[in-house]
Amino acid sequence: MKAPAQASSRLSLAELLVGVAILGLLISLGWRGGTEALARQRLDAATRRLEQGIERGRAEAQQHDQACGLSLVEQGWAPPQGGGLPACLPTREELQDPLVMAIGEVQLSHNFPAVLRFSRNGLVLDGGTAVLQASGTPVQRCLVMSPPLGITRVGGYLGGQCEPVAGL
Repeated sequence: MKAPAQASSRLSLAELLVGVAILGLLISLGWRGGTEALARQRLDAATRRLEQGIERGRAEAQQHDQACGLSLVEQGWAPPQGGGLPACLPTREELQDPLVMAIGEVQLSHNFPAVLRFSRNGLVLDGGTAVLQASGTPVQRCLVMSPPLGITRVGGYLGGQCEPVAGL
């Protein structure tokens, strides 16, 4: 009786090349999806910081029982330049984490006045819309604030309008 022939346990060159090609494809798909997810996280974090700046301005006005102002600049909330109002926040509040800025920046455009004014009881005397976008994702976020209560709405910026988005 003859012994059965042993199957070769080695990979052929063609099998190896197909395996490397599939692995490369999976890595590239994961990389693209991962970078967009990170860009969306940066965008959502910047939107939350934008909204938190408004809430901190309102709280500072109420706490000190004094009208105050904030300016929205490209980097975030800043004390107002000039004018007669004291600053609601003594220092600049960045929209982005400085450690994350090297990965990709968030761009801000808005129609808020140069100084956003808060009354001594926390009412907002001005309103406007801010739109944020991040490199690496087509998604845009927006924040709309209406006076006098300073009610803010955060959503997705679609077709020139701020639309509500679940989970924001």
